[in-house]
Amino acid sequence: MAQVRIEAPAKINVHLEVRGRRPDGFHDLESVFLETAFGDSLLITEEGPEHSCEISMHWEPPPQAGELKDNIIAGAVNCFRKRTFYRKGLRIAVEKRIPVGSGMGGSSSDAASTLVALNALSLSCLAETDLLEMAAELGSDVPFFIRGGAALVRGRGEILESLPLPSGLKVILVNPLLPSSSAEAFKLLDRKREGGMELPRGNGPSGPAEWAALLEGPPGKWPFRNDFLPLFLEEETPCRYAEILGDLKEGGAEFTGLSGSGSTCFGIYSDGAEAKRVSVFLMKRWSFVKLTFFLANNGLEVVRLS
Repeated sequence: MAQVRIEAPAKINVHLEVRGRRPDGFHDLESVFLETAFGDSLLITEEGPEHSCEISMHWEPPPQAGELKDNIIAGAVNCFRKRTFYRKGLRIAVEKRIPVGSGMGGSSSDAASTLVALNALSLSCLAETDLLEMAAELGSDVPFFIRGGAALVRGRGEILESLPLPSGLKVILVNPLLPSSSAEAFKLLDRKREGGMELPRGNGPSGPAEWAALLEGPPGKWPFRNDFLPLFLEEETPCRYAEILGDLKEGGAEFTGLSGSGSTCFGIYSDGAEAKRVSVFLMKRWSFVKLTFFLANNGLEVVRLS
């Protein structure tokens, strides 16, 4: 009975610019993704009848009623089977730590981790290009997690250019445990723009080298933004973004932001001791607070247990 374990890291967007709508209905994006050491964990075992797949999830924190959607892990298994004709029965146990609708790519990371783990478990030896192709079929953010680390992400998420990972920084993640719908966020953005609302714009970096130079600079001077944040602050959503960001800034964060289309806010710290002190304080005010750091671009690691 073969068995592997793999960690599925969360990401944050330190920059997210939403451009025009594409003919396929998606929006063109320009974003900077950074992978964190916090995330889910998957244990995959070859067990059961051929073509079977039993998925069990332990949620921490538990999802709210009505949050769960079609399981992208099952989609990743089916995609891998079609590409490789891998038929073994599978039992997948998932420790879900990334909240649903948090803007940290939990489902996408789970899907990418499933593809990488199955590639190792089945001894298929698929190339990274094959994994990236399957990942793009599953969702916009999934390809990033195949490589991980830091990346400039363009298109609808399928165009990846690696960036140097900022070193020595700590990250505090704060989530109000209220899910944010990406679909509704994009609809709101489109309505506001059609109504004449001007979002912050500027002449951003022209290529990866300029983005890399900014990212390697001190977080206090990062010029990054998230196009969704001013909309949410104007709408006064129940996620209380202004309060969370205010707490992080008062706690000395050198850079604060919103990840994805919400609902996770984050603060960046150079001083690890200060970040730990602030995270302990924030735990008294918010239900979900995690202190973490950025992961190097080493790809997803599969641990074979048997």
